[in-house]
Amino acid sequence: MASPSVKTGKNRTATVLPLRLHLALPLVTRRCAAVLVEVSLVTASALVPYSIGLYAKDYSTAELVPLNPLLASTEEAIAKTLAYPRGQLTRQVPPLTNLCWSIALLSPVAVATWQLYLLAKRGQTSPKVWFGVQVVTGTGEAPGIARTLVREGIGRWGIPLSTAYLIWRYTGAFPDLGILLGLVGLTLLAESISAILLPRLRTLHDRLAGTYVLGISQIAPPYPEGFHNGQFLHYDEPVRLEVQSNWEESNGHGQDRVTTIILTTQPERKSLSLWLWMRHNPGMTLLIMAVAGMASVLGTFVGTQIYIQSQANRREFKQQNNEVFLTLVKQLSSSTSNATEDRRGAILALARQDDPRAVPLLVDLLAQEKNESLIDAIQQALVSTGSQALPYLQRLNQSLQSEKESLRQSGMTTEQRLANVRQQASQRAIAKILTVYSGQLHNADLSRTNLAQVTTAPAQFALVLDRMDLSGINFRSAILSNASLRESKFYGAGDDGRIGTFDDWVSDLSGADLKQADLSGANLQNVALNQTNLMRATLNRANLSDTRMVGANLSSAQLISADLSRTVLENASLTGANLGEAKLPQSNLQRARLGQVNAVGTQFPFANLRQSNWQGADLTGANFANANLQEADLSFTKLVRADLKNANLQDVTFRQADLSTADLRGANLAGADFQDATFALSRPIKSDQFIQAELKTTSGAQVQGVDFGKATNLSSKQIDYICDQGGQHPQCN
Repeated sequence: MASPSVKTGKNRTATVLPLRLHLALPLVTRRCAAVLVEVSLVTASALVPYSIGLYAKDYSTAELVPLNPLLASTEEAIAKTLAYPRGQLTRQVPPLTNLCWSIALLSPVAVATWQLYLLAKRGQTSPKVWFGVQVVTGTGEAPGIARTLVREGIGRWGIPLSTAYLIWRYTGAFPDLGILLGLVGLTLLAESISAILLPRLRTLHDRLAGTYVLGISQIAPPYPEGFHNGQFLHYDEPVRLEVQSNWEESNGHGQDRVTTIILTTQPERKSLSLWLWMRHNPGMTLLIMAVAGMASVLGTFVGTQIYIQSQANRREFKQQNNEVFLTLVKQLSSSTSNATEDRRGAILALARQDDPRAVPLLVDLLAQEKNESLIDAIQQALVSTGSQALPYLQRLNQSLQSEKESLRQSGMTTEQRLANVRQQASQRAIAKILTVYSGQLHNADLSRTNLAQVTTAPAQFALVLDRMDLSGINFRSAILSNASLRESKFYGAGDDGRIGTFDDWVSDLSGADLKQADLSGANLQNVALNQTNLMRATLNRANLSDTRMVGANLSSAQLISADLSRTVLENASLTGANLGEAKLPQSNLQRARLGQVNAVGTQFPFANLRQSNWQGADLTGANFANANLQEADLSFTKLVRADLKNANLQDVTFRQADLSTADLRGANLAGADFQDATFALSRPIKSDQFIQAELKTTSGAQVQGVDFGKATNLSSKQIDYICDQGGQHPQCN
């Protein structure tokens, strides 16, 4: 590199004027402000449409549609990265939400891409222009696309975010998202603070991309200090400073004046290369190469022999297996006097063979066997093969179910009996495998499998899987009626061993038939139960929190002390169900049917109960505080001691409801229908005189400060009670 010189004195040849800023704020402050505005622009471009979509999701009355596939894929990828529970992902949204969230996904990408393009082409994003900040290379040019991607994608965001994520993921902080956000903030701050600690205010991402950040104004050229005559002085290189001075006398005093400053690069030391060492040591080099060549030849020969021998052993072992397998298959078609015993031995021996053809052959035998004793032997053999038999048994079970339906219509009794026995064998095999391998079948598919109870001879069957770990198994549209699943687990921790993360094992029981099944104490948290038939099922003390039960049938089900917190029960049927002491805070029962339900002491705080039907329900002591009961039908209900504080009771029907001792303080009663509703029990005073009985306030509804001005169908007796108890109505004095 040339060694530019700067001379001063009486005869100066050149003068380099320092770059002078004409902006009030320091460069560091302007640089930080520009970064904040850049991040704010990208964030706002996503946050504004996302907020609009979220508002539409909560308040839109439009019919729900599936989430946009692009949004669904993005949401799943983010959830997997951040360990967000899979069961809480959004599945259906209003059309407006789909549109707004699509914009929220694409707009930040567009804004960020445009700003990166500006930075690459002119060294300034829009905020950097506003604050007088420019990014240049060592030659004073714009950084270009490659440097910009390295600077922003790797240096500024990639390394800090990756560091924070790795610390969070592998130091015990996982899966707390609050800690992750804190770590992200710290790593980004540390990377930014590096500008103060390193020379020339260059952060790590600047040093990584070979860029410099300058402060500019309209009258100052956008060049870094030291850029002169088309060359840039790289101060990071080793330099040697030479000062040339001469002695002059001025007014009798000596004065040392600097006349020349010379900057030259220091010569680099040559490192000892491998090639130089080889030239100095030819004998040793030749010896090493000879030894390496012999070792490679010998290694190749030995490796080849080992490979050939292993292949020969493998072929021999495979041939032996084939001979054994063919012998057993031949034995299955034995016609000797001991044919049954021979076939039984062959069946059990097949189960012990490490041959992928064994299980399909056994399942085919089960589908065709007519000897009931051998059917039982095949069932035992399939159980001994383990979980690998489940997919084949599932398909056999489905085909036998179809065969039974066909035979029932044709009236073939003998064939019907055999089909029943075969299906019972498949059911028993599946049940035994689920029992033996409990907690190890998280990806098993038993959809549309018939495991219903059978009470008729000769194929009696009852599914009993009490206290089993069935988490992650797919039971979609399976028939599990009358099954005993007491205290079984349908939800468990995934590979990371933590509950509440993306890889949790969650069973799917959507569309399954669980009529009269016993699920007392079962863990069904986060499980999908959409359109599931749970009629007359027992779910006492079951954990159903965060479960999706859209359109489920829970008519006459027992849910005493069950936990249904945040459960989605839209359009579900709970007619005649027993919800005594159950917990349903923040649950969604919109348009649910709850006629004749027993909900004594049940908790519904902050629940969404819009347009739900409760006709004839017993809601004694139920807690509806802050719940949304808009347009609900509470006709003929018993609401004695019910807590309705701050509830939204707009347009609710209370016809002939018993509201004695109910707490209505703070409730919204606009449009509520109180026709023939009871606010207090009247007790006539026994006297010879004609005296109207007075209502006791201790047995009446609490209506202090409640506005009944927009309520409908209030009788004069009800209005008198409201006025006497401190309620508000236009007819009160």
